[in-house]
Amino acid sequence: MAELHLLSPGGFTAAGIHAGVKSTRKPDVGLLVADAACSAAAVFTTNRVVAAPVIVGRDHVAAGRLRAIVVNSGNANACTGAQGRKDALTMCRQTAAAVGCEVGEVLPSSTGIIGHLLPMTKITAGIAAAAAKLGNSHEHALAFADAIMTTDTRRKSAAGAFTIARSKAIIAGVCKGSGMIGPRLAATPPHATMLAYITTDVAIAPSLLRRLLADATDASFNAVTVDDHCSTNDTVCLMASGHGPVIRAKKDIATFASALGEICRSLAWQIAADGEGATKVVQIDVRNAQAEADARAIARGIANSPLVKCAMHGNDPNWGRIVSAAGYSATSFDPDRSVLRLQGTPVFRHGRPVPFNAAALSKRLASDRVLVDLDCGNGSGCATVYTCDLSREYIRINADYHT
Repeated sequence: MAELHLLSPGGFTAAGIHAGVKSTRKPDVGLLVADAACSAAAVFTTNRVVAAPVIVGRDHVAAGRLRAIVVNSGNANACTGAQGRKDALTMCRQTAAAVGCEVGEVLPSSTGIIGHLLPMTKITAGIAAAAAKLGNSHEHALAFADAIMTTDTRRKSAAGAFTIARSKAIIAGVCKGSGMIGPRLAATPPHATMLAYITTDVAIAPSLLRRLLADATDASFNAVTVDDHCSTNDTVCLMASGHGPVIRAKKDIATFASALGEICRSLAWQIAADGEGATKVVQIDVRNAQAEADARAIARGIANSPLVKCAMHGNDPNWGRIVSAAGYSATSFDPDRSVLRLQGTPVFRHGRPVPFNAAALSKRLASDRVLVDLDCGNGSGCATVYTCDLSREYIRINADYHT
């Protein structure tokens, strides 16, 4: 069986080309196009400093129908004022003309350095070149995935098949993100960026698609942090071509929601794994907190602690940093009722340390996957957050990013 990819769901083509936005010869302009206007939903950053393509994209996806997505990397088109919004609309107009749709059926995205106007001569030439190369092969999917990357060191993708009423359906996605990762995404608003694009062949109402995407995002992309820096450009967009089975019955909605959640969690995990300078993913599971909100606050507090992240990089089982981070993250946290495990090894229980072999546990922490499990013992709230360690390489990347 052929490997599933972004264009495996029927009704989609894509392309990615080098237009010269980035100084390297890597692709930096991409198109993802449906063969007809289809159900679509998107969630965007809640940062009050919002990039021009997000402003335009919110308006265009509001009706729940899209035909195309146009993306550039190397320039975020953020903090660029009225000219930035004009340029984002120009990207949409050229894409619409190239694929034969309305301007409002195109969602624009940009990622890269903040505060610089887009090089529109290169962008417009790139959109024309990408439109001429649209196709539905795996190679086209890979080219699009390459075109959205900035400081990423690898492509990030996920795909799967599921069954609706005895008919096969497919869902697939690609994303980018390595630094400036602390998404706070919402269906309505409140450099490097988190971008994700998901395709499926099911037929589904836009209102239902919007609700399911918001739920899936909350448990995946909103649960990943590299440096907790909420970007100006964060975007997740889902398009449903309608070539496959209809999603209407309650059991089918549940099946689709499960498949969507799995794809989003996989992509979120890959972002954490490719965090700038990262050597490992650290998964923080908080269980039995007083409420779900408390569990989330505790998990995120631990994940964002520079001291915890440095300890993870050094394979140091320094449980005190984790417990203290939990303590300042939620007033409901009670150390006397809590149990902390690192890689399954109890290190702290009910207010006191648990004897353990530090050397042996340090070796177990020298893994590309580390599990931090905190049982708060005072409720039923649970949450999971994915992060990575903090290394010297992260500092080098971000110290040199602009210069």
